[in-house]
Amino acid sequence: MISQLFVLSQRGDSIVFRDYRGDVPKGSAEIFFRKVKFWKEDGGEEAPPVFNVDGVNYFHVKVVGLLFVATSRTNLPPSLVLELLQRIARVIKDYLGVLNEDSLRKNFVLVYELLDEVVDFGYVQTTSTEILKSYIFNEPIMVDAGHLPPLGPAAMFMQGTKRMPGTAITKSVVANEPGGRKREEIFVDIIEKISITFSSSGYILTSEIDGTIQMKSYLTGNPEIRLALNEDLSIGRAGGRSVYDYGGSAGSGAVVLDDCNFHESVHLDSFDVDRTLTLVPPDGEFPVMNYRITQEFKPPFRINTLIEGAGSLKAEVILKIRAEFPSDITANTISVQMPLPTYTSRVSFELEPGAVGQTTDFKESNKRLEWSLKKVLGGSDHTLRAKLTFSQESHGNITKEAGPVSMTFTIPMHNPSRLQVKYLQIAKKSKTYNPYRWVRYVTQANSYVARI
Repeated sequence: MISQLFVLSQRGDSIVFRDYRGDVPKGSAEIFFRKVKFWKEDGGEEAPPVFNVDGVNYFHVKVVGLLFVATSRTNLPPSLVLELLQRIARVIKDYLGVLNEDSLRKNFVLVYELLDEVVDFGYVQTTSTEILKSYIFNEPIMVDAGHLPPLGPAAMFMQGTKRMPGTAITKSVVANEPGGRKREEIFVDIIEKISITFSSSGYILTSEIDGTIQMKSYLTGNPEIRLALNEDLSIGRAGGRSVYDYGGSAGSGAVVLDDCNFHESVHLDSFDVDRTLTLVPPDGEFPVMNYRITQEFKPPFRINTLIEGAGSLKAEVILKIRAEFPSDITANTISVQMPLPTYTSRVSFELEPGAVGQTTDFKESNKRLEWSLKKVLGGSDHTLRAKLTFSQESHGNITKEAGPVSMTFTIPMHNPSRLQVKYLQIAKKSKTYNPYRWVRYVTQANSYVARI
């Protein structure tokens, strides 16, 4: 059972606070924030998601800059409470459309009503958006998403200066369109987070894809959905047969998933026959399917790094990245980071001629080089030269004291696994019923590292 649940801003302001049991001091929010802000134990830079202060257990997750926190005096399973906090954040976002400090303050009555239905006297009742609709009576006050900065997932589907059509990111699943009518839409997002480690010579040492088929439905009446995937999709790698007992052979297709799991609303009756998922989508955003791939795939970026000594107190670093995806696709918000030797005192940068939308920085506090690129077109190359000045002579191999190079990026409308939604079929109520269907793909870097 949890004792308290509260949401704090990045400044430590308490936006929402609910005390369920009264067995934890009222100043717990301030105690928590001070502990997190000045966390020094074990030499860590950030506080762990669970810690104890004076007999009180604190559990927290950070969602789009907000801290969702629960307290308890009992010994609860940490994963249970952390999952609860994530689900509460997701339910609030379903109702408000936009999850940020402004939307929470404008809808604090609705948020408190949600929290009272989700948790009763410290015990979880439900985190289902669909079930909560029967008990929630307040209407959300919508926040204008057009004036919001692109934060995290909200910026996921930015393509150039235009948004992907009909974004589901900033819409409430319970609010109607102006005029009282509800726009019939359904969104399916294939989000793949990739992890790759390159050797110093550029060979792939490890590669993995953590993928999710995410759905958000704005369909009235919850009609049945049929979602068809690649027909040559196979699951499990033991002799080309499925590791799940679906009753048949998975075959040996071009797309091989190591393992996967499905949402409880998904029916797998015909999945082993034609790779079709049948479901009645609940209200709100939910993962239809999670999957993992460890077979080698074509990396979206190649990283080449060269470090050359230029005397006893100087060296030069040459960083080159190449986009390996098609030229009609654009990667956004690319960031390249590289730790430098601890005795580096100054860094001067040289970008390629005509470089636009690129910035460089040397973080003196942690001796790290940072290179940011706003956009990168598929098939293009970009190079950065950095001249290092040292405060003392380097007596060892500089390459052993620098690196590895890491990257973060987002690539809309691209997925390296080649998993596809072949069609999205909705059980028709009538001949004129034709909802909008949006299928989107995005690749993000989970861990993209190149050794030097």
